[in-house]
Amino acid sequence: MNKNAHKWSGVIAALLAAFLFGASTPFSKAFLPQMSPQLMAGLLYLSSGVGLGVYWILRGRSNRTDKEARLTGKDVPWLAGAFLSGGVIGPVLLLIGLRETPASSASLLLNLEGVFTALLAWFVFKENFDSRIAAGMALIAGGGVVLAWNGQRIEGFPWGSLAIIGACLAWAIDNNLTRKASASDPVQIAMLKGLVAGTVNTTLGLLLGSKLPGLSTLLATSLIGLFGYGISLTLFIRGLRHIGAARTGAYFSTAPFIGAIISLLLFRDPITATLLLAGCLMAAGVWLHLTEHHEHWHVHEPLEHEHLHYHDEHHHHAHGPHDPPGEPHSHWHQHEPLGHSHPHQPDIHHRHGH
Repeated sequence: MNKNAHKWSGVIAALLAAFLFGASTPFSKAFLPQMSPQLMAGLLYLSSGVGLGVYWILRGRSNRTDKEARLTGKDVPWLAGAFLSGGVIGPVLLLIGLRETPASSASLLLNLEGVFTALLAWFVFKENFDSRIAAGMALIAGGGVVLAWNGQRIEGFPWGSLAIIGACLAWAIDNNLTRKASASDPVQIAMLKGLVAGTVNTTLGLLLGSKLPGLSTLLATSLIGLFGYGISLTLFIRGLRHIGAARTGAYFSTAPFIGAIISLLLFRDPITATLLLAGCLMAAGVWLHLTEHHEHWHVHEPLEHEHLHYHDEHHHHAHGPHDPPGEPHSHWHQHEPLGHSHPHQPDIHHRHGH
């Protein structure tokens, strides 16, 4: 494959994930009066898990050779932590925070998820970055703050705001832990996450007194969940695989702006100076990321793993009689030590020190 193919594959996946999730927001808002936020979140997650589960089963019965690597025992600790932090702790903390914090303040604080994702990726998980990437992340996050800001001061501190900040941190941990398992099947990961998070949040919503909506609302919510959460999360995980957590999180942070644009087109929301300023800031940040050029001499340590791959410069391995034919394909393979220089992103083969 072309040396930049992985980068653009990850960029497109992250932006499509942001588009689908951003589009789900105005549509979800239309049904929110009919159920509690907790129950709606649960149904959106649960429908995404069920929908992806049907696709995963049908795909497994096909004769396709380009099948993704399934999850292994090594992925379980990372995903268990991700599901706990992002699927259980995050939504509960958000619910607690929303009870004590005005919506305007909550919208501002929720922009911290992208910031926390990048900070954890850079300083805890040692994902590489430079001043250009940091500036791009700051511009995108700044656009989100501008979009959410309505001139009111942040109230409800400390407990409500602290809970929402904790939810953002939980989701940032989720993003970085999921990245550790991103070589495996994104559909399987997103399916399991949807089922776990959906079951937990739906159960909590019902226990808190919420009632299930009518059949038409339930079907509409399921469709929103499949595309806005299930397919979006699958694409997000593909982004994690190819461009890392910080860059994927940065592109995904454009979702509120996408939601605002869709609200403008479908619901005739007014065009405001705030919307235009937010769009300019986010566009500048995305441009800084898209035009990044990261190239230096680096050494690949010996590595054994399984993932969907082509036979490119990083995959010069022999095949056994039972390995699948055609490309791309997935099988267990070994990487010998390799030193070279080329443009690259922090994908699953380039998580080296700098």
